[in-house]
Formats: sequence, structure tokens, C-alpha cells
Amino acid sequence: MLRKYVLDLDVVAVEQLHERYVLIRLTADAPLPEMRPGQFVEVRVDGSPSTFLRRPISINFVDKTNNELWLLVAMVGEGTRHLASLRQGDRLNCMLPLGNGFTLSGQAGRVLLVGGGVGVAPLLYLGAVLKEQGVDVTFLLGARTSKDLLMLEHFRQFGRVLMTTEDGSSGEKGFVTNHTSLYKEHFDLIQCCGPTPMMKAVARYAREKGVSCEVSLENLMACGLGACLCCVEKTTEGNLCVCKEGPVFNIDRLLWQD
Repeated sequence: MLRKYVLDLDVVAVEQLHERYVLIRLTADAPLPEMRPGQFVEVRVDGSPSTFLRRPISINFVDKTNNELWLLVAMVGEGTRHLASLRQGDRLNCMLPLGNGFTLSGQAGRVLLVGGGVGVAPLLYLGAVLKEQGVDVTFLLGARTSKDLLMLEHFRQFGRVLMTTEDGSSGEKGFVTNHTSLYKEHFDLIQCCGPTPMMKAVARYAREKGVSCEVSLENLMACGLGACLCCVEKTTEGNLCVCKEGPVFNIDRLLWQD
């Protein structure tokens, strides 16, 4: 288990990627601690009178060359909107790295990384690390429209990118589980993050095909350390805290029946 840190990180830039999403790039004077794909950060939101708890944000990417941590933030409430208002030179207090990430195994020849919405965030760093290991990476990214597909130029650096949109404006029309690649190609491992209905649909597909599958759960979290018990998930091993035992789980450990 990696050591946890509480650090004041400097804001390098805040990039508006979409009307609802910003990319926050952070750095530090000293080298950033080791982080694994699928782990997350608990961010303190200073200056927001209605935000009392830290906000959990997935690690989007770690740029070791420039000593940067990237956070892809969806503006869904007062806390995340306040984060989006940060500017270059501001400081952000982060507790990191938290949770257990995705399985990293060079033995898996072809890996499919499936994401939807802000759930695409942890897949970028995961794809980068897998590519370094010599893994054949395919991204399958789903969104409502072409405007909602995020960071495509970054994903293409690390693997083939397939897309679905609900309106057919980019890629194939429909949901990720309708993409023709799932029925024409074989993958050795599927790793997934996104809305729960999407992940459950991917899990059903993986079971039908007999492919190992991991999902990153997005249960509501507060403390990030397994103390408050608000993110509990029922599993084959009993009730587990997603923030501490996850957020990544093999689907065989989950009691998903639908």
C-alpha cells in the first residue's frame, strides 16, 4: 500500500474542456508521490461556505516529465464549481493517493478500457501505464453527443480509440455495449469506469464472454479513508468501503444481479 500524503499543490493551469468539465493541472516543488491508475485524491475546497467535506477526484494523469498531477473535474455542485474557478498560482490542498487502483499486468495481451462521462478520467493514466508495459490498449468511450467526448487527442497517444454517441454524432450510434468491436474482437481484460448502469451492462457482457472485468465504483464518499462508512458496497466478502477497499473491484466480488 502506498503512503498517503497531505500536500498543498500549486495550480499550473485550469483548462475549460466543456461547459461542464475542467482540467486542473497541479504541481509541487518536490517530486510528486507515486500514484497508481485508478486511485483518487481528496481535495479540500477552501473559500466555499457551503462545502464542508473534501471532494473525491479521480487521478486523470500523472505527467512525470513535468511533475504534474491532472484532475478532470465535473462541475456538478457548489464545491466542484468552486474548484473550476481556480487560477494559475492558486494552491489546492490534496490528500493522496487514496484507494486501490486497477490491476496492472503485462500478461494481458489485449485490454479494453471502457469509459463514459467523467468516468473516462482514470482511464487516461491507466492506458499510459499499460502502454509502457507493452499492452495492446483499446479505449471505448461513450457519450451523449460528440461535444461530450473529452480529451480524445490525449487518449490517442496511448491506444486505439473507439467511440459511441447516443445521437450518432461521433463513432457508432448507441451505447458502449452496442459497439461492433465487442462482438468481432477478443479482449483479455476489460477495465471500466462510468455511470453505474453502463458499468453493469459492461459487466454483463464480460460475464457472457468469460472475460475478466474490473470496474471503478463511484459511490458517494466523504472521508476517503474508510472511517465514515458512507460509501459501503455489498460484496461477496460482506460490506466494504469503496474508498478504502476500492474504488476498483473485480466484478466477481460484486453482488450485481441485474
